[in-house]
Amino acid sequence: MPRSRPLIALTLLAPLTFAACDTAEDGLAPVTAAERLPGGSGTNTLLLGPNAFTPPLETLSLDEELAFYSGNAFFSQAWVQAPASTDARDGLGPMFNARSCGACHALDGRGRPPLADGEEILGLLFRLSVPGAAEDEAPHPDPVYGGQLQPFGLGGVPAEATPRITRELVEGHYDDGTPYTLERPRYAFDAPAYGALPDDLEVSPRVAPQVIGLGLLEAIPAAALLAREDPDDADGDGISGRAQVVLDPRTGAPALGRFGWKGDAPTLEAQTAGAFHGDMGLTSSLHPEPECTEHQSVCDAVASGGDPEVSDLILSRITDYLRFLAVPVRTRWDDAEVRRGKRLFTTVGCASCHVPESRTGDDAASPALAGQRIFPYTDLLLHDMGPDLADGRPVFRASGQEWKTPPLWGIGRIPAVNGHDRLLHDGRARGVAEAILWHGGEAEAARDAFKALTAPERDALIAFVKSL
Repeated sequence: MPRSRPLIALTLLAPLTFAACDTAEDGLAPVTAAERLPGGSGTNTLLLGPNAFTPPLETLSLDEELAFYSGNAFFSQAWVQAPASTDARDGLGPMFNARSCGACHALDGRGRPPLADGEEILGLLFRLSVPGAAEDEAPHPDPVYGGQLQPFGLGGVPAEATPRITRELVEGHYDDGTPYTLERPRYAFDAPAYGALPDDLEVSPRVAPQVIGLGLLEAIPAAALLAREDPDDADGDGISGRAQVVLDPRTGAPALGRFGWKGDAPTLEAQTAGAFHGDMGLTSSLHPEPECTEHQSVCDAVASGGDPEVSDLILSRITDYLRFLAVPVRTRWDDAEVRRGKRLFTTVGCASCHVPESRTGDDAASPALAGQRIFPYTDLLLHDMGPDLADGRPVFRASGQEWKTPPLWGIGRIPAVNGHDRLLHDGRARGVAEAILWHGGEAEAARDAFKALTAPERDALIAFVKSL
């Protein structure tokens, strides 16, 4: 089967012959050999290093592999201005955040904010809205700038504005006296091209997450996710997760939100079509209207790439591509330090939201996704993360302080894949420890328990998270 990316950093791993470890001596958490394969039987066990996120599930049929590699081509290749000879990929813009899906999700991995003045912004976007949306409504887009700031424009069309990031240092210390410094980002928008931005504009910065294992998350039965809800904290543990409910753009009906930082999208198709529309200005059957607002009349002079610009075939191919991306195998899963960190991860309370294990349903979109025991470390529910992480922008059920629990699988491979370790929804955290220290709200007790650990205990917990 031809691949569209080079097979580099090939690592052959031993067959799965480990016996389950069921002891807990010396503070070591019990583990089972299944944890080595977080994505179930289709886990990527062959291609690691910089390309650890790129392979498909190892259990796909031939037809599914063909759909995967076809989708990979459309995911990776740049879209262009219409009209063009490449009419299957024209219609970009006229304003946009990126020219391809892979520009933000490089090697199917994680984006980051710019770290130096003048650095091009790729992998970070800003959702926009104005106040007034009810809890069961989508955010109200700004009447001039729409629902997402687009910092690039085609020739003759001004970009909406240029984001500028400054960082405020936040000093703190662990209970043992060890100091730390966090970076709190502040955002401004220079040279707005279509009038001043309103003072009450709701702005949500969001980095592009890694896109592995999404088909497995889509295959978890809704009933299993709803069973984890505890909106009134009936068990008194301080955790009150609740499911996101949004409108499915394909059917118009309420649906469980699974994808996006606030569970904005109910399906991978909806997530893909929304990214085409907001990130690249491309219409589809789910978003048939151009992204430009009526106040941006300069857009009228730019040619369309078709009606719609993204065909249902291309949309389905990229959806299949995302659905079939595998999760990489774990290393050090049975290492003593990692097992000690796993026990601490549970003891301090991290596992209350980052739920280790799930099972996919038997009615999944593919036999390769069905009936799998997986370890994504998420409950896919909304949680109040406190004022420090708040964006102040409600989305359907999610308040301005609530975020969906992101999966942790693959987190330790982000530096090898993308060359950085920036975490959280806006990439402010420089590594796992800082991400934990920013937690508040429902996670405040877990954060404080982490701060109270000894230095070796903190190192063990971090080593465990990096092993996922």
